[in-house]
Amino acid sequence: MHAGERAMLESWLDFHRATLALKCEGLDDAQLRTASVEPSPMTLLGLVQHMAEVERSWFQRVFAGQDVPKVHEACGDDGFTLSPGRGIGEALADWRQEIERGRQLTADAALDDSGALPDEDAAYMGEKSVSLRWILLHLIEEYARHNGHADLLRERIDGVTGA
Repeated sequence: MHAGERAMLESWLDFHRATLALKCEGLDDAQLRTASVEPSPMTLLGLVQHMAEVERSWFQRVFAGQDVPKVHEACGDDGFTLSPGRGIGEALADWRQEIERGRQLTADAALDDSGALPDEDAAYMGEKSVSLRWILLHLIEEYARHNGHADLLRERIDGVTGA
């Protein structure tokens, strides 16, 4: 409750990461692939895949300036497309690997250190440079929004609610 800014940002991000994993616990493959909030095709498995792509994009591509491929090319640009052969075990492992890589790339960085947005995003945002502070805040927001989706998906699948 009284940590420094970096510790608070990283702790809130870790809380939201853990919440997404919790929403997937105890479900079988069919349930994780169920788009239970019509008319949306969103699934819990798709959310995990999407967040792996989000982690890679913001930490590797934007912050570190690396030219890396999609986590899974078959999952579409946003990661939501499901592949019959890829289940939650592989998706969670990939997601956790992306989280760890992001931690490595930012471990020695200051919150004011910057990465560079792609040109199309920079045109929309009005600036090419983006600080690590902004990236961490954005990921907290992205996870919080998608965890709200995960809450609804999970509740429709088996009635489970809560953190």
